[in-house]
Amino acid sequence: MAKKPVLVVLAAGMGSRYGGLKQIDPVGCQGEAILDFSLFDAHEAGFETAVIIIKEAIREDFMSTVGKRLEKCPMEIRYAYQELDALPAGYTVPAERTKPWGTCHAVLCAKDAIDGAPFAVINADDYYGKSAYKVLYDALCKAEDGAVYDYCMVGYLLGNTVTDHGSVARGVCQTENGLLTQIVERTKIEKYAGGIHFTEDGENWTDVSADTVVSMNMWGFTPSFLDELQARFPNFLDTLAAANPTKAEYFLPLAVENLLQENKATVKVLQSPDKWYGVTYAADKPMVVAALKEKTEAGLYPNGLWK
Repeated sequence: MAKKPVLVVLAAGMGSRYGGLKQIDPVGCQGEAILDFSLFDAHEAGFETAVIIIKEAIREDFMSTVGKRLEKCPMEIRYAYQELDALPAGYTVPAERTKPWGTCHAVLCAKDAIDGAPFAVINADDYYGKSAYKVLYDALCKAEDGAVYDYCMVGYLLGNTVTDHGSVARGVCQTENGLLTQIVERTKIEKYAGGIHFTEDGENWTDVSADTVVSMNMWGFTPSFLDELQARFPNFLDTLAAANPTKAEYFLPLAVENLLQENKATVKVLQSPDKWYGVTYAADKPMVVAALKEKTEAGLYPNGLWK
């Protein structure tokens, strides 16, 4: 019998733009973090196991807050640790490198905990909405690699995912007949008076439509993706990381784009009608708190998720 899908949560970030550990910051009526709501929604959709990726530097803070609450969560909670020195044999951490190696590396660090199951990936600090987990879980239950890998993602409209308080990073997508044809990670997208634009060099800006589909790092993969990451990570270290040893990151959209261009994978673009909420900046928090309070008062969540 095939293994049931596992939820993988990216929670190792240090929140440099936020000014703190946003993955543990309380936003719910009883002090819950966004991650609590995500796990509640995921369990409701069918997920029974979650792998939460953190780093040793935040372990104590995480376990004393979110981790303690999750002792009452009906899901099986596993932990994985993303550390800079978790590198293939023969590689060492460059001098002065403090930045994590990126989301691909984070997922690789969870390989043993995923244990050969199909898996979803989410960010700890993004609220995706209930329906997103349902469509993702259903797709993963049916996913089966054939001549090409069978992956999926939940797409959101760019205009619904930008903030008034600064720049954001998004995987900008092109789609055709419900399939992803291209994805490019844009690390500095901002709203401005005339719309939304992005820059690669900090000087030249390109407009992008608010209706553009973007990835919010809500992915669905079969176990083959882990094998691909493991095989490709050394090349990242030899090329991009060698060119920019202190800042280069291996992002999930880059790995997916490479597989698409090599015709090794298809990625279904799933739709969710729910609104996304996130806390890129501290100034984003009041809106998230208000939205979750409204949803709780409307009965979508109990007042106190883990009772």
